[in-house]
Amino acid sequence: MFVVATAGHVDHGKSTLVRALTGMEPDRWAEERRRGMTIDLGFAWTTLPSGGTVAFVDVPGHERFVPNMLAGVGPVPAALIVVAADEGWMPQSAEHLAALDALGVAYGLVAVTRADLADPGPAMARARAEIAATSLGTVPAVAVSGLTGAGLPELRAALDRLAAGLPAPVVDDPVRLWVDRSFTVRGSGTVVTGTLGVGRLRVGDELELAGADEPVRVRGLHSLGEARPEVTAVARVAVNLRGTPRDRLGRGDALLTPGRFHRTDLVDVRLTGDPAADLPATLTLHVGSAAVPVRVRPLGPDTVRLRLARPLPLLVGDRALLRDPGRHHVTGGVRVLDVVPPPLARRGAAVARAQVLAELDGRPDLAGELRRRRLVRAGALIRMGVPVDAAPVAGDWLADPAHWRRLGEQVTEEVARYAREHPLEPGMPVDALRQRLALPDRVLVEALVRPPLRIHAGRVGAAGADALPEPVARAVQRVRAEYGDRPFRAPEADRLVDLGLGPREIGAAVRAGALLRLADNVVLLPDALDDAVRVLAGLPQPFTLSAARQALDTTRRVAVPLLELLDRRGATRRLPDDARIVVG
Repeated sequence: MFVVATAGHVDHGKSTLVRALTGMEPDRWAEERRRGMTIDLGFAWTTLPSGGTVAFVDVPGHERFVPNMLAGVGPVPAALIVVAADEGWMPQSAEHLAALDALGVAYGLVAVTRADLADPGPAMARARAEIAATSLGTVPAVAVSGLTGAGLPELRAALDRLAAGLPAPVVDDPVRLWVDRSFTVRGSGTVVTGTLGVGRLRVGDELELAGADEPVRVRGLHSLGEARPEVTAVARVAVNLRGTPRDRLGRGDALLTPGRFHRTDLVDVRLTGDPAADLPATLTLHVGSAAVPVRVRPLGPDTVRLRLARPLPLLVGDRALLRDPGRHHVTGGVRVLDVVPPPLARRGAAVARAQVLAELDGRPDLAGELRRRRLVRAGALIRMGVPVDAAPVAGDWLADPAHWRRLGEQVTEEVARYAREHPLEPGMPVDALRQRLALPDRVLVEALVRPPLRIHAGRVGAAGADALPEPVARAVQRVRAEYGDRPFRAPEADRLVDLGLGPREIGAAVRAGALLRLADNVVLLPDALDDAVRVLAGLPQPFTLSAARQALDTTRRVAVPLLELLDRRGATRRLPDDARIVVG
């Protein structure tokens, strides 16, 4: 199947032509048939001479219904531009063509209708000349009469050739189905329709509804009026959603492959058409079937920042158009350059941003994104529409290679600086280093630490950095020399000072495992606990505090916190009468 949208001035016979080609009535509303004018989108299909199928999205031609027309054209890859032989090129012919050009539609053909009423030559020549200057370029043209049927075989053959020239559909990409119609079917629930441009849908698939947090599930699929277990692009499709209320979604919403799209209300784009400086402050952005008011902030001659009234699932490279609804004027097309742009808070930031955008062409570029963002999660890039084929540096984080090398150098510098500023600490805390480097995730710090640095006990330092600073090491050695044969005697506070062990030095020695702290200003050598257990195990069980103090040859000042520490570690157990036993 291929899908084509009609385009052209009101009352030039678009619906009549679709009706003649398909035998189906594209006007769905009684009001449309009564007035003889298409108001909303219509849908019909037919088989071509080759055996392939063409599905039509028939759009209204009146200027009051241009938003409806754009909702139908937005997701469609080709256009059938209809011009009446007896009226020729008209204002809505021009606006519809401007919309197709803004959206970058590159495939189409011209049907000159009412060839039975006037010479089609002048209208055909004018239409082809107007179209040649747009993204469509030179297109074939066929003169037809929906009333008499003249030219219809030639038009069918031209549609066949158009279908053969379209790019092969991409069926493995994630789905983004822009909804152009939603309704309720008795006994089935909510049904939405749209043009599936890429990807595939299957019954049972779980999808995301843009703008909602909870998933939706595909209960059933229809295409060309038949139930299908699977539909692949490109196709018109109706999706029956399980358990989704009708008022939850409508035209302009989108069904998405979960986790593959970033919903954004701020985008930087490149313009075609009116210069950025000439744009009004508010316009309407048309993309897919959505129409969203936007505020416009010019950045460069052809680049602007758009603030959307509601988030949309946009990708880098998306084509859309801006329209001034007050003037009924298509101001031009846009190509999305960035769906997660940086804030412009500092003075001069807008000028600098314009310089960056001047180098972008809207084609997803992994190396360029990494260079600009420095560090970014792979999933975030994928949701922006940027293919990822590089290995993460840590977790799912990707890094610009040059930035990653600079960070590695900074790690060494910051750890050395911290060691100079905190000589008694055994390395720099990992979180402090993360904050100093402005890194968003601890795993990045861990990946950056390379020999001769290492991470030990939550700190980054040189291998062997648990060795104490020289003054502290000398002080500990004095303690060992003075109290080695009296392991359960603790130096008094004034003696600690004499030995060179103030609070900071004691803290450093304890962290390094060179001293054991029982209480404030009560420290022992680190092997005192094991020695104490051996001594206490030799006492009659249970034993009292007094017996323990005498056996350990120490003071109450040491014995009380020492036994309490042994209790906490499970080496001893305190009994109800305050006696203790050695456990195990």
